[in-house]
Amino acid sequence: MSLSHTAIQTAKSKEKPYKLYDEKGLFVIVTPNGGKWWRFKYRFGGKEKLLSLGTWPEISLKEAHDRRDKARELVALGQDPSEARKSAEAEQAKATTDTFEAVAREWFANRSASWVPAHADKIIRRLERDVFPYLGNRGVADIKSPELLEVLRRIEGRGANETTHRALQSCGQVFRYAIATGRTERDIAADLRDALVPVKKGHFAAVTDPKEIGGLIRTMRDYKGYPVVRYALQLAPLVFLRPGELRNAQWPEIDFEAKTWCIPGERMKMRQPHIVPLSQQAQKILKELHEITGSGQYLFPSPRDKRRPISDNAVLAALRRMGIGKEEMSGHGFRAMARTVLDEVLHVRPDFIEHQLAHAVRDHSTGLIF
Repeated sequence: MSLSHTAIQTAKSKEKPYKLYDEKGLFVIVTPNGGKWWRFKYRFGGKEKLLSLGTWPEISLKEAHDRRDKARELVALGQDPSEARKSAEAEQAKATTDTFEAVAREWFANRSASWVPAHADKIIRRLERDVFPYLGNRGVADIKSPELLEVLRRIEGRGANETTHRALQSCGQVFRYAIATGRTERDIAADLRDALVPVKKGHFAAVTDPKEIGGLIRTMRDYKGYPVVRYALQLAPLVFLRPGELRNAQWPEIDFEAKTWCIPGERMKMRQPHIVPLSQQAQKILKELHEITGSGQYLFPSPRDKRRPISDNAVLAALRRMGIGKEEMSGHGFRAMARTVLDEVLHVRPDFIEHQLAHAVRDHSTGLIF
């Protein structure tokens, strides 16, 4: 005999829990505190098992019957309702943690700790503004290349081609993180590299805002990679040489007594000798570095062969490992940084700045180029 709505509603609590039986394995447990819990009893694999179906009145009598009948159907098909529920809950949890936004925020949390704060803020704001509203709730493994392209076209549509490429770069990093953590099998962003409007090449990327420069210098000071590269990173903003001039620096060129660095003409772009005054900060860095590499020829020797300097890519690779993207800072960017600060903040004469950057400077009174 099946239960009625009235029988359940009027059932009073007792000192101990008791059961109100419906039919086909369904019953209600009435607890001492007045709670009423639906349970379904069934046999599977030769064992008696119980399945919770919720509480009354949140789950009505009709809904409880429906849930019981679905569970009975699973048993008839040779499936354990309890295991089916666990699988469904696991899938639901997986669906929540495997959305593009969930994976992206996990990737960001793992990577951004070593980034310059201003750079990290730009990355997450770009994703929040331009990508999450359209793909955030999608499973990262379910997104197709055309869908991502459609999102990127929205950014292109407002004329922000450079931002479009940066968004694609970040999405690619998210998909590769998803591959590494077992959430997807391929980076669909790689399919779109030739599908976007190219960005016009301009000046070398550089951090020029004084507040951002401070964060960048602190990040470089804490670089955990090859120590020699860390010193190169620390010295670069203080001498603002071209990357090749910096990495090929040799100890005989350093004069600690005169506090100068004299670079011979054959190593300079303009083929003219160049003198770099060494600030106190630069001297301190060089003296520390001398204790490590001073017995050799190069200030910044390769870790594989001390008879050669570090590679062209060493400083760039270090910047990228710290999360500083190519659109934020380049090896040449330290020169643009110096020019901007010297001109706009310190108000140094432009011809002095150009001389120290080892650029050709015309003397307008004589017409000669120095």
